[in-house]
Amino acid sequence: MKAAHHGKFADPLVEVRFQETARTLRLPFVRIYGVLFMVVALAYTVANPLFVHPDDTARLAVLLGLTLFLAGAYIGSTFWTGYVEQPALDFAALLGIVFLIGHINLILFDELIDMQEEMHAVGVINRLSVSAFAAVALAGRPRLFLLWLALDFTVFLATVMPVQSHGAGLYYALLSYLSGAIIMIAINFAIDRSSRGAFALAEALEDERAKNEALVLNMLPPAAVERIRDGRMVADSYADASVIFIDMVGFTKLTKRVSPGHLVELLNSFFNHADQCAARHGVEKVKTIGDAYLAIAGASVATGNSADTAIAFAHDVLAGIEELQRVAGTEVGLRVGIHSGPVVGGVIGATRMAYDYWGETVNMAARLESSAPVNGIAISESTWLRAKDRAAFGPPHVETLKGVGETCVYHSGPKTANTLPDISWVA
Repeated sequence: MKAAHHGKFADPLVEVRFQETARTLRLPFVRIYGVLFMVVALAYTVANPLFVHPDDTARLAVLLGLTLFLAGAYIGSTFWTGYVEQPALDFAALLGIVFLIGHINLILFDELIDMQEEMHAVGVINRLSVSAFAAVALAGRPRLFLLWLALDFTVFLATVMPVQSHGAGLYYALLSYLSGAIIMIAINFAIDRSSRGAFALAEALEDERAKNEALVLNMLPPAAVERIRDGRMVADSYADASVIFIDMVGFTKLTKRVSPGHLVELLNSFFNHADQCAARHGVEKVKTIGDAYLAIAGASVATGNSADTAIAFAHDVLAGIEELQRVAGTEVGLRVGIHSGPVVGGVIGATRMAYDYWGETVNMAARLESSAPVNGIAISESTWLRAKDRAAFGPPHVETLKGVGETCVYHSGPKTANTLPDISWVA
């Protein structure tokens, strides 16, 4: 995240977020300062009758009362939900306070001179403390702070010039004010730059955290992630899921004819297309095994009828055969096997973790795939019984599957081109 040359973030939305965050974090300090300033004003209110002439005491009481009221209103405004979006509140309140302090100090100066007290400046309210707080409260908005200083300087001149002789006293008064103003500008700039740097770092860390979170959630179900973070075992049982196993026909022979880069492009096209189909149908991708794609419906990702969802997903994947052949530059095909039943899912190990599925249902889907026609689907009897739309499948027939034995299988051949949806493959 980069800041523009004038200090603001290049992205306006980021700038707004920074301003709101910074002002929210400064809220406690604004309130503490307001309370401390009210305590100081009350202390002057108590001390004035002891040392100041009664007439001036009355004038000071009015000015200090207004100062207390303004400071209290300022503190109260910070509890308004829209405060962080209104820096003009700080601008107006602090300008009003410093205006009142200027008039209070003129009266106190006259009283101290009449009393022939030395160190007159010690007896007045230090207006530099208000300038320092304005530098903090208006950090992040240097133009607004410079405008505040310009108006404060105008107030300063308006109150000092009529009563100050135009000699050494005025010279030193101006020198004192300007040197303090330069320091306040430096403080405002330093707070702004450090705050922006910290905010940019926090934003970058949050972006990385979000990317890592997305990467983890891409590999593991959200519920599994929460359990892993809590140190719990991740093991789930699903009574009725449909496992889909898709394999590329003739891939082994193809590896001997084309370059490795071409093979990677072909597999990338196939898997990306299958991922898009899975997202459309609410099917969960489990993993890829060589040139095979394993997915499941009705497990950690909720769905309706898992058999219908699995069959619809399989038809969607097969609809991209022509594009797959174009990428391969030769005749290739897919076979799909689907079986429905109970599965067990979970995460095993502590490195390269992935949410996997086990059970006879997974093995059966892999065996069914080998019996499917090229660019067709083979489903088990349990899937056929669960499915509502069986028209695409022919009559049952018995096949001998490796490691399973004689099994009742239903086949669906490749669909005609005019019934296929328009599929866009991503290479």
